[in-house]
Amino acid sequence: MSESPRILLVEDEPGLQLTLSDRLRREGYVVDTAGDGQTGLDKAATGEFDLVLLDVMLPRKNGFDVLRDLRQRGLETPVIMLTARSQVVDTVVGLKLGADDYLAKPFEMMELLARVEARLRRRTTPPASTPVSEGYQFGDVRVDFRSAEVFRGPDTIELSAREYQLLRYLIEHRNDVISRDQLLNEVWGYNAMPSTRTVDVHVAWLRQKIEPNPRHPQFLLTVHGLGYRFVG
Repeated sequence: MSESPRILLVEDEPGLQLTLSDRLRREGYVVDTAGDGQTGLDKAATGEFDLVLLDVMLPRKNGFDVLRDLRQRGLETPVIMLTARSQVVDTVVGLKLGADDYLAKPFEMMELLARVEARLRRRTTPPASTPVSEGYQFGDVRVDFRSAEVFRGPDTIELSAREYQLLRYLIEHRNDVISRDQLLNEVWGYNAMPSTRTVDVHVAWLRQKIEPNPRHPQFLLTVHGLGYRFVG
């Protein structure tokens, strides 16, 4: 077995599939391809890949459906969505279904490679040292760092892995003003791209789950022009 990261590229445009797979192989990755959504799902579901590059507009099964099915099967393989769509609503749909990143066509090859490298680095890098405390409470919300669970009273608050990582990072840096660039670098593992709204989308989702009144947050605050601050 090769020690090189294995990438599955699900893309139905033959020219782009060839261009991307050749470049990724030159970068040292082991690349497999699929030209339609169903084949991509079947291959990705084996769990043999370290990363999936997934187009949205695919024959047989679109990329959103492929991603949804993967997550419903419990597959946590990182997925970067590739699509000609650039509307915010499509970005939100992809992220909400469990995508780790989203890149709209046309994109620069160097940007794709940077995101691939960063995503794989986050997968293989050991997590940062745990905080001194094994848990933290703010308001009626309790975070257990040992089990990576969040509770409101006796009830579990269902957070995605990324939402939990974001909340934990903010708690560990509470009262500090954290820029979007810093959050992208530390939580997502790549430097900020000018068009990304990933942080804002996830902050909005997190507020819906942890704030008594998400429209008027009291814990996860926006510092206009600078970023966010957690004051729980």
